[in-house]
Amino acid sequence: MDTIWLTGAEWGAVLRIGLGLWWLESWRHKDRKGWFERGTGIAWAADVAAKHRWNAVRSGFDTVVAPRPRTMAYVVVYAELALGLGLVAGLLTPIALVGGLLLNLLYLVLMIHDWAEQGQNTMMALISLVALFAMSWQTWSLDSALGLFR
Repeated sequence: MDTIWLTGAEWGAVLRIGLGLWWLESWRHKDRKGWFERGTGIAWAADVAAKHRWNAVRSGFDTVVAPRPRTMAYVVVYAELALGLGLVAGLLTPIALVGGLLLNLLYLVLMIHDWAEQGQNTMMALISLVALFAMSWQTWSLDSALGLFR
């Protein structure tokens, strides 16, 4: 593969790190006090799920998230932090990429009618796929330094 300035593996690492920074920004701008103390994030998601046209989304939310809103708030917020840190550092990268892809797909399905969010979730999912199949942990990563996922 011919590339400009960096090698293909290094460009893969740039993509992975950029995606990690995107996840860290998602975590950074969250009102954690609102999410954890007032339940604002899960309440907003519950409102979106309740109006969703797909019954599977409504019933899935009611079964998995609604009975444990506080726990799910912590899961969502700290999943975004863990994804960001893992991708930037390149630690357990394939796991972080698959986890991020799944989280973006969940966000995409939940917010299927919110066009403002769809571009972000679609692009993050695409970057996850490209970084996964390009094995972006080969360069500039703790996985590479530790000899993981060869």
